[in-house]
Amino acid sequence: MSGTTTAAAALRRRAAGAGANRWVVLVVLCVSLLLVAVDATVLHVAVPAVTEDLRPGAIELLWIVDIYPLVCASLLILFGTLGDRVGRRRVLLLGYGLFGLASGLAALAHDPQVLILARALLGVGGAMIMPATLSILRQVFPDRRERALAIGIWSAVAAVGAAVGPLLGGFLLEHFWWGSVFLVNIPLMLVSLPVGRLLLPESKGDPKGPWDVIGALLAAAGLFGVVLGVKRLGGGEPVASLFTLVPLVLGAAMLILFVRRQRRRTYPLVDLRMFARPAFSTSVGCIVLAMLALVGLELIAAQYLQLVLGLSPLETGLRLLPLTFAAMASGLAGARMLRRFGPRRMVCAGFCLTALAVVVLTAMGGEDNPGLLLVGFVLLGFGLETTLFGAYESMLSEAPQEQAGGAAAIGETSYQLGAGIGIALLGSVMNAAYAPGLSAVSGVPDSASTAASHSLGEAYEVAGQLGGSAGAALEHAARNAFVHGLHVTLLVSAGLLLLGAAMALRLPRTMQCEAEAEAESVELPKPREVAETRVSA
Repeated sequence: MSGTTTAAAALRRRAAGAGANRWVVLVVLCVSLLLVAVDATVLHVAVPAVTEDLRPGAIELLWIVDIYPLVCASLLILFGTLGDRVGRRRVLLLGYGLFGLASGLAALAHDPQVLILARALLGVGGAMIMPATLSILRQVFPDRRERALAIGIWSAVAAVGAAVGPLLGGFLLEHFWWGSVFLVNIPLMLVSLPVGRLLLPESKGDPKGPWDVIGALLAAAGLFGVVLGVKRLGGGEPVASLFTLVPLVLGAAMLILFVRRQRRRTYPLVDLRMFARPAFSTSVGCIVLAMLALVGLELIAAQYLQLVLGLSPLETGLRLLPLTFAAMASGLAGARMLRRFGPRRMVCAGFCLTALAVVVLTAMGGEDNPGLLLVGFVLLGFGLETTLFGAYESMLSEAPQEQAGGAAAIGETSYQLGAGIGIALLGSVMNAAYAPGLSAVSGVPDSASTAASHSLGEAYEVAGQLGGSAGAALEHAARNAFVHGLHVTLLVSAGLLLLGAAMALRLPRTMQCEAEAEAESVELPKPREVAETRVSA
């Protein structure tokens, strides 16, 4: 019996590896992820230079910044399931090519419309790359222990990419023109295409029935509408606004139609029965809650560091680096922690540690406290990455191998939706706690107080226009109101994180490596083939 098991395991490894060393494959996949993660944030520091050169209108500038994540989030399910159907490596390599071409188009754009188009194409390329990297990783690491280590490295690279984007953009802008932040992608893609074609194994799911084109379009259109509406809410637009409410309602209606269609079909695009598995649905919920609770804090923390403490953008980036380093450390140690503690305790502890970090940060005031910020950001980075690592690993391990692309796309979509909802929700909490502090400032007209209540940046502008004692009083009140709003937002976030910790109690207590190995979807050999293998051994 042990010989049969050994032979079956060897066959699984050969099918998964497709002749390439799986750790080399991991390096190629991590380079892919690094490119997409960097490109998601690298433009942020280049916005002033783009505005000065291309002179976009306010709406055009909004689309330049938002179109990439909007398109990427909308198409994740479409390309994730298409990879399961036609081949994940094929979709990934096509994503490489499109990403490189779109980068060149963006770098050479001479008007806002071309840049918007290029950023949209980058989003398409990103949507082709992201789920493919996770689903190929799921395939080449059939052993759950090794896969946990691979996912830890993968998530650490994602943390590096998010942090490197603004720093790389700032360096390039100091020495070159704004287009260089896109042009840097091309050499890496020129290397990744032939290396990926040579080393990455091809894999696909069990192609039963036709691919559901209508379902894929419904999912893409529905996610586009929901993400667009959520982003507008996060930007401070009222819920009753026509351009916010219509995308939300239409998007939600299309997603409902998508779910109903998948339940009726014999061969659905996404097997929604995966959500009946407690570990899978709980993992997805944990990803949403983690991002919902924390992504808005990143924006608010950046405003606090720059507008309240008066730090420069570079100093702000350096203050946030400990968070990134802690996330990297957590990702690299995640596999060992998962084996020792199991998914339930790991994810639950990650949520609790992150909530503790958020509570620690409520001690921030109007004066700089580098030690407090260092401790808070380190705990925040380690706790958040521990949570996301455990949730992603459990989600991928629960999904059947033939549905790996769809499962990866669901995870990435949950991440994006959680981030968008978090910005909208925590932004609303922040505004509700901030605005009342400016309602009755001595010597300040009501019109000025109303304008200042929109944001701390606007309050500083209004205070500068007023000047004198009234301006100083308004600036002081705005700063205090912002710190108060930050404290309230942090406490709300801590509550959401504790809710996530309670949700994580539904995850499995231990890693079920042996059970998964026997249930692996790679086809096992017939008895005669096993006997021949044992004889040859």
